[in-house]
Amino acid sequence: MNINKTGRDFIYKEEGVLLTAYKCQADIPTIGVGFTYYPNTGRKVQMGDKITQVECDLIFKEIIKVYEEAVNRSIKVVLTQNQFNALVSLAFNIGCGAFAGSTLVKKINAKVGLDEIEKWLCIWKNAGGKPILLSRRQREFKLYTTV
Repeated sequence: MNINKTGRDFIYKEEGVLLTAYKCQADIPTIGVGFTYYPNTGRKVQMGDKITQVECDLIFKEIIKVYEEAVNRSIKVVLTQNQFNALVSLAFNIGCGAFAGSTLVKKINAKVGLDEIEKWLCIWKNAGGKPILLSRRQREFKLYTTV
């Protein structure tokens, strides 16, 4: 599966789009839709970097493939499009390794109920040691459950 426009728009809204490099909450130079590197060169984002919206969209199309693949590889049950979109958003935010090894993935593959999925999705609420991502997780769960 691949994310669709709904998934792309969701991630853009959650991450924000900044075309000039900034330091994220983890103090890492970041640009665009949360990019820390350029996929065509592998070069890390540097403070002072600038990109256009077109470049941002092209970078996103390349980078998101990694996270789509992580979800496709990890999830063994059939997903709806919005379930897939929500899980790609989570993987994009927490990283492929954390996603693949998560209890959430195990629970989804075990076909548990939505209450359990919400519980294990919302475990991923901290960034920089602070519970600042709970609202995002709740929005991802809402997307996950949207038909």
